Amino acid sequence: MATEIKFGTSGWRAIVAEEFTLANVRRAVTGIAKYVAGQPGSHRVLVGRDPRFLGEMFVDEAARLLAQHGVTPVVIPDAAPTPAIAYGIREQKASGGINFTASHNPPEYNGIKFSTPDGAPALPETTSQIEAAIRALGDAPVAQAKPLENLQKLDVKPDYLRRLGELVDFKTIRSAKIKIVFDPFWGAARGYTSDVLRSHGIDVHCVHDYRDVLFGGHAPEPDDHLLGDAKKKMKEIGAHIGIATDGDADRFGVVDADGTFIQPNYVIALLFEYLIETRGWKNGVAKSVATTNLINAIAEKQGVQLYETPVGFKYIGELIIKDEIAIGGEESAGLTIRGHVPEKDGVIAGLLMAEMVARRGRSIGEQLKDLFGRYGSFYPVRENFRLTDEVKQKFTEKVKKDPQELAGQKVKQVVRTDGLKLIFGDGSWVCYRLSGTEPVVRVYTEARDQQESATLTEAAKDWVLQ
Repeated sequence: MATEIKFGTSGWRAIVAEEFTLANVRRAVTGIAKYVAGQPGSHRVLVGRDPRFLGEMFVDEAARLLAQHGVTPVVIPDAAPTPAIAYGIREQKASGGINFTASHNPPEYNGIKFSTPDGAPALPETTSQIEAAIRALGDAPVAQAKPLENLQKLDVKPDYLRRLGELVDFKTIRSAKIKIVFDPFWGAARGYTSDVLRSHGIDVHCVHDYRDVLFGGHAPEPDDHLLGDAKKKMKEIGAHIGIATDGDADRFGVVDADGTFIQPNYVIALLFEYLIETRGWKNGVAKSVATTNLINAIAEKQGVQLYETPVGFKYIGELIIKDEIAIGGEESAGLTIRGHVPEKDGVIAGLLMAEMVARRGRSIGEQLKDLFGRYGSFYPVRENFRLTDEVKQKFTEKVKKDPQELAGQKVKQVVRTDGLKLIFGDGSWVCYRLSGTEPVVRVYTEARDQQESATLTEAAKDWVLQ
């Protein structure tokens, strides 16, 4: 029986040679080709990849299959960031894009992201049609398509870097003479962040700036515990900021001058206020239901419309397309800004943080302290718990009901935008989201002081197992 291919919040991902096989890639791409061929207009699809193992082969196979179904493939020869591919789709007025990437997942994974003509991640109404087209193929294997003679190729880098030059104030970064360390995690942003900084005369030092399909033996995730080499280089050169991107450069990591990791919730909040201050953008802000309420506090005080979305960047992407927001972000290190791609962009996130440090001439920690002074302090925490099948089943039933209290606190409001979110009288909250693909529950908490945060987090974890 053929593997069921399902597109989640960021496409389809699986372990290479287990489910991510050439046979399944052919089925997935055939489903996409049939979907695109059934849409009105020209049928041109960009095909790109991150630097993972066998990426070149998967791109070649996809191009052949698209052509066989009457869709013109436009191949991006080198590994490219997901946001650069998204920008390329928009600039080329293409019918969409196929991107072979497993983003921040460990090296044994690969995946396929499908983007629609607007450059945004495909919404459920699109992916359900693609899944139906894949199912309709049945269990019979899809034959290898013929090699192509006249293959169209596209370098997405020049246009994307030019756009970054229009959105980021590189002149301010250069004038401040700040030192920057960049860690691409052996991923798709190699030669992007560093090249655009150097082209504007800015001092940047890199670590992990070469291809390694094993990403140093761990997930290419710019998280605190994996940024040791970047921190070491920062100390060595006296850097003012460290910036990092994940495997496909849609997520960011930021390190302050003293080596402190700045959690993504705070990066989004800082940049939200900074864009109001420097660009005068007050048209709106979007955040996922699991992202810090510091965003809410800034929005309320600044008189900015707030949109709270389910988890999944495609929902924020829709608001960017409609120009309803100045910035949109998710606590899992995804953001984009007005006038840019409706897709997570870890490259622009890091560059804007460098601009903010350069303009204000103060460390990120000092700026965050000031932000707390203006809007109040917020301490968000996220933890993942692996459950046994029995506990998961019991918990799945439990979250269907509306709890009246947790940890002795009365529940003021129940929000079901995505998962179960409980808001308490003092503004603290807990959010539970069950993974759709594995026996894991994600527990998010936020409180207004650190001691309360620790207490609430423990109570939230205990409730899972009660």
